Amino acid sequence: MEAQSSSGPLLSRKRRREGSNGEPEDGERLGKIPRCTVGLKHPAPFADELEPAEGKPYKRVSMEEAQRGTPPDRPVRVYADGIFDVFHSGHARALMQAKCLFPNTHLIVGVCSDDLTHKYKGFTVMNEDERYDAVTHCRYVDEVVRNAPWTLTPEFLTKHRIDFVAHDDIPYSSAGSDDVYQHIKEAGMFAPTQRTEGISTSDIITRIVRDYDVYVRRNLQRGYTAKELNVSFINKYHLQERVDKVKRKVRDVEEKSKEFVQKVEEKSIDLIQKWEEKSREFIGNFLQMFGPEGALKHMLKEGKGRMLQAISPRHSPSSSPTHDERSPSPTFRLPFFTKTSLSPSPLPDHSGARGYPISEDDDEDDDEN
Repeated sequence: MEAQSSSGPLLSRKRRREGSNGEPEDGERLGKIPRCTVGLKHPAPFADELEPAEGKPYKRVSMEEAQRGTPPDRPVRVYADGIFDVFHSGHARALMQAKCLFPNTHLIVGVCSDDLTHKYKGFTVMNEDERYDAVTHCRYVDEVVRNAPWTLTPEFLTKHRIDFVAHDDIPYSSAGSDDVYQHIKEAGMFAPTQRTEGISTSDIITRIVRDYDVYVRRNLQRGYTAKELNVSFINKYHLQERVDKVKRKVRDVEEKSKEFVQKVEEKSIDLIQKWEEKSREFIGNFLQMFGPEGALKHMLKEGKGRMLQAISPRHSPSSSPTHDERSPSPTFRLPFFTKTSLSPSPLPDHSGARGYPISEDDDEDDDEN
C-alpha cells in the first residue's frame, strides 16, 4: 500500500528541476499544462489507519542512493512535522519542497496535538482535528501522523521507517533545547528546506488583531451575536459602523466631485484650445487685411493713384506739334450770337435764360474793329 501511494498511477507526477524554494530556476520556462490532468480524489490516510509494516525488512538509504533514485517499491520516506495552524501557502510550499527532495519520495507529515502545542508554543486558532484534516488535503502529503511528538526519538524514527527529516535549516529552539533537530543533523538524516518569506500563521493572526474592530463589525453584520464574538460594548461598534457609513458616503461624494472637476478641466482645456485657434485665425485675417502690408493698404494706394491721375492728367510729350502746326481748334459758339444773324435769336435754355451763339470768327472781327 505504501508503494501504491507513492508510485501508483494516481500519484505519479512529472517532476521538474527546481530551485531551493520549490520554484523553477532562472531561465527555465514551464510548458503548457494539459487541461485533462489526473488529480487526487482522496485525502492522505492517517498512519494509524494503515497496515503495520513491522514484518517487512527495513534499512535506511543513504543520501547518495536517495538522490540517485530508488526502486518504485522502495520510496525514500521523508518526514516533516509542524503545527500547521491556519494552513496557508507557506505550509504547502514547505511540504512541496520535502516531496521533491528525491526522485521517489513518500512524504510523511506529523502534526502535533493541542496539548503539546499549547504547552510549548501557545494557543492555536484551529483545534487539532481541524489541523489534521487540513494537512490530509494537501496534494503533496502521502501519510499523516496524528499526535506527533515534539522531539523525535530513535524509536519514533524506527517505527515509521523514516529515512530523512525535512525542515528549514534555522535552529528551532524549544522544549529546553537550542535546536530540537540537532541530533537529526548529527545523524545525517536532516534534509533542509526553505521558508517562504512574507507569510506565516503569526503574521495572519497579527493582521486580525491589528484590524480587530473591522472584523468585529464585519461579523456583526453577518449575524454573529455579541456573545459569540465575546464583545461587551456592542453600541460602540454600531456607532462606529454608522461613522464608517458616513465616511464611505463622503468618500463617494469626493470621488464624484473629483470626476466632475476633472471633466470640467478637460472641457475647459478643450474650450481654451479652440479659443486660441480661433484667436490666431482672427488675428491672422486682421493682419492680412489691416496690417502694414495688408490688402487695405494696397487698395488705398491704388485708389489714391487713380485720383491723382484724374486730377492732374499727364503732360503732353515733347515731340507734340507746335501751335502753328496744330489743327484748327473746333468752332466754339457763344450762346448769345451767331455769325449769320446780328439780330439775336433766342435759343432755348433749360435754365430759363436766353443766349445767342457766338463763334471765334466773330471774336476776331471784333478785335480788328
